[in-house]
Amino acid sequence: MDSHPLTTPDGRYIVVKGRLWRRSDPKLTPGEREKLTRDLMSARRDVGHALRSGDATATRAARRRVDKAKTALGERGPVWWNDGAPDENRRMARNTSYAEWYAAVEPKP
Repeated sequence: MDSHPLTTPDGRYIVVKGRLWRRSDPKLTPGEREKLTRDLMSARRDVGHALRSGDATATRAARRRVDKAKTALGERGPVWWNDGAPDENRRMARNTSYAEWYAAVEPKP
């Protein structure tokens, strides 16, 4: 089994369970991407800790850090491409401009 997720031909999204998820900005240097990914993972751990402890204030703060890291990575916020194509993040691939491509490559059960 391939451990790499299916990626759209233009490299903008990965497909997970049929849903498009925006990839990080390819203009980031490896060092920038690594630091932001560490920040994201730390914030996600903190969300879990805060949820388990029932601390709503800490949960909100950790979720803000997740959003900040994902935005800096280019996975949220303004798109990192400049050709005018719409953002189809979080949409089912079959309901996007990638539908024909996805139908041809979709893993069959």
